[in-house]
Amino acid sequence: MRNRDLKIDGIININKEKGFTSQDVVAIVRKELGYVKAGHTGTLDPNAMGVLPVCIGKATKISQYLTDSIKQYRAEVILGISTDSEDITGNVIKRQDVNVEEEEISAIVSQFIGEYWQVPPMYSAIKVGGKKLYELARQGKTVERKPRLMSIHSINILKFDLLSDRFIIDVVCSKGTYIRTLCNDIGDKLGVGGCMGELERTLAGGFSIEESITLSELKGHLEKHGKEGLDEIITPIANALPLRTAIVKDDYCKALYNGNKLPLISVANEFSQSAGEKLFLTDSFGSLIGIYEVQVENETLKPLTMVQ
Repeated sequence: MRNRDLKIDGIININKEKGFTSQDVVAIVRKELGYVKAGHTGTLDPNAMGVLPVCIGKATKISQYLTDSIKQYRAEVILGISTDSEDITGNVIKRQDVNVEEEEISAIVSQFIGEYWQVPPMYSAIKVGGKKLYELARQGKTVERKPRLMSIHSINILKFDLLSDRFIIDVVCSKGTYIRTLCNDIGDKLGVGGCMGELERTLAGGFSIEESITLSELKGHLEKHGKEGLDEIITPIANALPLRTAIVKDDYCKALYNGNKLPLISVANEFSQSAGEKLFLTDSFGSLIGIYEVQVENETLKPLTMVQ
């Protein structure tokens, strides 16, 4: 089979390096794979590093499920400096003396664990009145932003460097959490101000930094093995989400292929079903057709996302 005839569907776990936007990464992956359909599962700022799962081909249809998952970050908190972007790349708007101890920092940091109302930064892609906040920020404008409820599952302090007024945290949080805002809020809570320095995403969509590859490693792998070697670095759609698989009986496959609702009895393999559970549905040939939701009250399977 020639390379150009290969159908590529799955997720490549890219370790984004500094200097690239998330769209840069997608564009490079597309080019390396022969301009296939591709998309990422959650933006990383150009100065941030780490996990950026890139969905290829039909996997772009499940990107929303990967985006909804929890994220994990390693971030540097810099105390005594407040910036307009809430990270060290922004314009400094205030400097304060820092005189805090490790125990005080630990106590304040622990207060952010749990539900946390966060005001999005001005330098973000959130829209207010039809305008992206960062567009307004670049015009020197500041507008009121509604706080959003986030969940901080855990924060661990990995290292203190108080001689340089900074420390490193490991954060597990819900989607949409701005880590630079968290660093800013920690500094404000300490009474000395703060911003974010280095940032690395270590987990997203179930993909970890340990299993990721850089763009140069992707290119080297393709040069050595060709697209036939993609199986070694691409995660199939069916392995990307923690969903059970149900096989649909042949009599119901026409309705399945058309993306119709199905009765629960259409499933060939029997197992206990819980309301709201999402399932991968395949035909008897093992082809993944779509993601369906169990509706126990009316004994049906509701189509959510068709993959085929």
